[in-house]
Amino acid sequence: MLYEFARPFLFALDAETAHDLTLASLRTAHALHLPVACAAAAGKPVRVMGLEFPNRIGLAAGLDKNGECIEGLAALGFGHIEVGTVTPRPQPGNPKPRLFRLPERQAIINRMGFNNHGVDALVANVRRSAYQGILGINIGKNFDTPIERAADDYLACLRKVYPHAGYVTVNISSPNTKNLRQLQGESELDALLGALKREQAALAQQHGRHVPLALKIAPDLDEAQLQSIADALRRHRIDAAIATNTTISREGVEHLAYADEAGGLSGAPVFEKATTVLGTLSRTLGNEISLIGVGGVMNGKSAHAKLEAGAQLVQLYTGLIYRGPALVKEAIAATRDF
Repeated sequence: MLYEFARPFLFALDAETAHDLTLASLRTAHALHLPVACAAAAGKPVRVMGLEFPNRIGLAAGLDKNGECIEGLAALGFGHIEVGTVTPRPQPGNPKPRLFRLPERQAIINRMGFNNHGVDALVANVRRSAYQGILGINIGKNFDTPIERAADDYLACLRKVYPHAGYVTVNISSPNTKNLRQLQGESELDALLGALKREQAALAQQHGRHVPLALKIAPDLDEAQLQSIADALRRHRIDAAIATNTTISREGVEHLAYADEAGGLSGAPVFEKATTVLGTLSRTLGNEISLIGVGGVMNGKSAHAKLEAGAQLVQLYTGLIYRGPALVKEAIAATRDF
């Protein structure tokens, strides 16, 4: 209910300013022990990637890039929180403005460009947090690291976040870092996943626990590309796939304000495309690899549809901007008895 009053004020602000203000408000509310959401729906625990999740609904990466608001976000009722994308070195991201609302279609276009304070700052924030739930940490490469050396950045991040993560997501699908999606190519992906799995095995031995690896992929892939990615996931025994990131397509928003802005499109218009990719992976992989569905989850029905398409967990982000905390409760209730 409170968000219904706050939303007009937030939407009157520049989108990135509203984003920053929301995170600051959640941090303040947590510090003052103020309620930020109505009573959460009762979730049903589910075991995925060898981890016990209290419910199937999680927060997608991108909202809290630096792990500065983990406890405040967890208070909304999420079964898991994913922070990042984080890179080895701090970077400012792309020039502003870089975040645009398309309210007519409940959509967002962003070209943030992995703006973050660097992996060391994120780890420090995670260490200070009292959050005891499942934390995913999403890792990427710095914009100025040559694509042929991308694995160095992913490995550097993996080593630093491994002791503090419930699982680690490898982001190779953002459209806002030059050439990043090349890593979804067959040979590039094979080399990257091989290096990460070797490092995961070494870190598991060092720390005495297996931290799952998830691969986040794009929705803009054809059947042959998806088959190649599925084969690589199976071959390297990756723990999970997250389908999907934002799309470069503008289908369904072509004539709206900001539709011509560069960046990835999220929200309602990406639902069908992302869910199709999810379903293709599910049919190809069966139960061999856990699947997390994200993209266009705007209500309980769309959250349930992700499970029907083959996901074990569901994540949301843009829907939270348009619906507020009530969406979390609705999505948990809609997926509880799946």
